[in-house]
Amino acid sequence: MASKIKTFVLDTNVLLHSALSIESFHDNDVVIPMAVVEELDKFKKNSDELGRNARAVIRKLDQLRELEPGKPGRLCNGISLKAVSAAATGKLYVITSKPGENRADDVFGNDLDLGSPDNRILRVACSLQDEGRFVVFISKDINLRLKADALGLRVMDFEKGKVNSSSLYRGFISKSVSRGEIDRIYQGNGDLSGMAKELIPNGFAMLQAEDNPKKSVLLRRTSGGEMRIIERKEPVWNLFPRNKEQRMALDLLLDPEVKLVTLVGGAGTGKTLLALAAGLHCVLNSALYDRILVSRPIIPLGNDIGYLPGSKDAKLSGWMQPIFDNLDFLLGGEAERKPKSSQRFSVEGLMNSHKLELEALTYIRGRSIPRQFVIVDEAQNLTPHEVKTIISRCGDDTKMVLTGDPRQIDNPYLDASGNGLSYAVERLKGQDVFGHVTLAKSERGKLSALAADLL
Repeated sequence: MASKIKTFVLDTNVLLHSALSIESFHDNDVVIPMAVVEELDKFKKNSDELGRNARAVIRKLDQLRELEPGKPGRLCNGISLKAVSAAATGKLYVITSKPGENRADDVFGNDLDLGSPDNRILRVACSLQDEGRFVVFISKDINLRLKADALGLRVMDFEKGKVNSSSLYRGFISKSVSRGEIDRIYQGNGDLSGMAKELIPNGFAMLQAEDNPKKSVLLRRTSGGEMRIIERKEPVWNLFPRNKEQRMALDLLLDPEVKLVTLVGGAGTGKTLLALAAGLHCVLNSALYDRILVSRPIIPLGNDIGYLPGSKDAKLSGWMQPIFDNLDFLLGGEAERKPKSSQRFSVEGLMNSHKLELEALTYIRGRSIPRQFVIVDEAQNLTPHEVKTIISRCGDDTKMVLTGDPRQIDNPYLDASGNGLSYAVERLKGQDVFGHVTLAKSERGKLSALAADLL
């Protein structure tokens, strides 16, 4: 291994997070400790995303080993990464360390138990650094990064697929202008050419009068580059937008030209409720789509309650209860003159008529979804690869809505910067078929707003 380039030692969780992570370091040397291969072997039988990534990495290692037909390479000696990138200068190694190679041998076996795969991985990294190599240990495990740093290793998180969550695209800009300018815009005489250049497709502008913030105008730049006023809309399925952000969200949700909408916001901001209201309107009133398909990641808050009895729908009913609650609220106006029990019957009627379908994300892979209004709730618990897989299921005339709060993540392998929802927002902004709104104000109730802000 050349000492002039870096040597990246990858932890197991990096490979499980992204099967393509090996390709991210093609201009340097990549080392996969033997303990990582052993851990991949344990995951390869899983039917979830971790198992799929483990199998993909194992296949990739075997493909790289076959440099030429009949001339397999030796991973212990290094395999060129040119198969990944023609400009690659580094090699891929699968190695282990032997006792006596490490200046920190007194640490391993005493303070650090070598029975732990994590410690054996660290031992490999330390051995390589003792040889004079510029070693960087890559791991998504915070505690393991702390241990590596304590051993004198350079450490990094796997940054590919991460975005800056503190500066996430909001979907709109706010400006103060003169009262006269707002009047001219409403009269159709305002000059909006500069504003159109400032906004990306499907971006919004909230213009407020300098002397009276209550006097305002809400504008949207369409995919074609034109600016149009977003008027106050009539209620959509008993739901009236309560703030400007909700008006923006409904404008995107009801526009069939916008194929993908992401809604980010805290608890009570109306993300799921707005998506369901727009879905009911587009399916039952406008007939733009054949049905509403709703899905959520099956990730519990707190301890899991274990296996559930019954059919797929029976198993999903507990996970989908937040969806039922929102549908009951939206359909309550139609059932208010009927017995209270008929409110749920209205939801069941939609399901029996196949206008509403609940699906676990587990079964999304491989599907083609045409002419449907798809809502993926709690999308912050998905990886960037999972979001890519879901969006790629969309067929002709399908609209997809991703909702979630990057500050409330239950997936132990994700954070506010590395989840699929935040990644999709930053990667897709500016595309003609994409729109996004960040909802800031909680409209669920005073107590909910206090909990979101103060707890």
